[in-house]
Amino acid sequence: MSKDAVHSAQVADHPRATGTPADAGDAGYSKDLKHRHVNMIAIGGAIGTGLFLGAGGRLHNAGPALALAYLVCGVFAFFVVRALGELVLYRPSSGSFVSYAREFLGEKGAYVAGWMYFLNWSTTGIADITAIALYTHYWSMFTSIPQWVLALIALAVVLAVNLISVKIFGEMEFWFSIIKVATLVTFMLIGIFLLVTQHPVDGRTPGMGVITDNGGVLPHGLMPVVLVMQGVIFAYAALELVGVAAGETAEPAKVVPRAVNSIMWRVGLFYVGSVVLLALLLPGSVYSGDESPFVTVLSKIGVSGAGDVMNLVVLTAAMSSLNSGLYSTGRILRSMAMAGSAPKFTARMNRSQVPYGGILLTCAVCVAGVVLNYLVPSQAFEIVLNVASLGIISTWVIIMVSHLVFVRRAREGEVTRPSFRLPFSPVTEITTVVFLLACLGMMWNDPEVGRKTLLLIPLIAVALVGGWFGVRRRVARTAEGEPARSPE
Repeated sequence: MSKDAVHSAQVADHPRATGTPADAGDAGYSKDLKHRHVNMIAIGGAIGTGLFLGAGGRLHNAGPALALAYLVCGVFAFFVVRALGELVLYRPSSGSFVSYAREFLGEKGAYVAGWMYFLNWSTTGIADITAIALYTHYWSMFTSIPQWVLALIALAVVLAVNLISVKIFGEMEFWFSIIKVATLVTFMLIGIFLLVTQHPVDGRTPGMGVITDNGGVLPHGLMPVVLVMQGVIFAYAALELVGVAAGETAEPAKVVPRAVNSIMWRVGLFYVGSVVLLALLLPGSVYSGDESPFVTVLSKIGVSGAGDVMNLVVLTAAMSSLNSGLYSTGRILRSMAMAGSAPKFTARMNRSQVPYGGILLTCAVCVAGVVLNYLVPSQAFEIVLNVASLGIISTWVIIMVSHLVFVRRAREGEVTRPSFRLPFSPVTEITTVVFLLACLGMMWNDPEVGRKTLLLIPLIAVALVGGWFGVRRRVARTAEGEPARSPE
């Protein structure tokens, strides 16, 4: 029997797979996402704003050692997605890790997981619309338009697309990902050609000399590399979309393992490979946080229109990320609403089986991002990037803790682990949690933004506690057999 057949049999034999959904929020969805959709959503999650825009500023600050930071963070990101993939095969759910946190950590765990993920994606949405505005300002015809206006237009377009249907979302992400992958591969081929032929880039001969003549691998020391870690974590933030999308595909046991296992080579090729090439082509000091590093390189080699083409592609990547954020938070909030821990209207679905209530709530927070772009256009991206890091680090920690409890219950005979497993449990989970918390602590060394971001943690904690006291009775009633109905 093939591995895919074994996976399918395990899911089919599992009592949770064929009976009443453990998560009431799973009811009502279509199963219109195909294998190619989920696979390309996974690829799209690995190629986004964090690489196309964030890598420029990080190369400027950290130098070539940024490639090592991407590699280390990528390994731990893979562990998180592998753990989530195992939970998906145990029980596919559109509620994803929130649903698993509810089962293994209780309603409080699900509540914290859901709202911290909402914090992550709503602030990431702000980063995305900020990036879109920055990319658009690259063209002179748009420089006179205020950044906040461009951000608002981008938000309106993506919202309209996201509300149509999950099939349209899947198709858009498929083609967005095709464009991103094709462009990155093309750029890497150009970079390799420049290296092999020793074609000058901005008057410099590419190669190791670019690194050794400009301060080496660590031109500013080790601390800047440490400081960019939380930003690198943010670059991988969309990888967990595989778990959410699995709830709307007909063959999760076949689709998810392939998508998860391919993440590691994508990290090595697209992130580490791209950063190494960028470092070999130009010194880190040439790159900037205000411009995509790929645009910088192509503009320097004198190819007419190359920068314009790449800028259009990275703008597409930011639109893709915003689209994915609205998609995932809509599903997560619906799962929470059906359990009583999110506003009732976020459980609403339209005729196309899209949970529009949650999508609109995320969009409302993104409107606040438009205001941020109006007030502090030069700092908007870095501010929300750090806040989003709080959300994604807490989400990943909860995934790993949920997996720890899942494995413990499997050892006690309460549940059955699928053959697709996170290796070396519990060491892998514990090591990953320690690393993620260390990344959080590293933010304290950045007095400009990171330290201020950490000071938000007590405020977020107070908001979560206050919110829990506001919803706990409704959550208790739902758990006692009064499920929250999805409003028509």
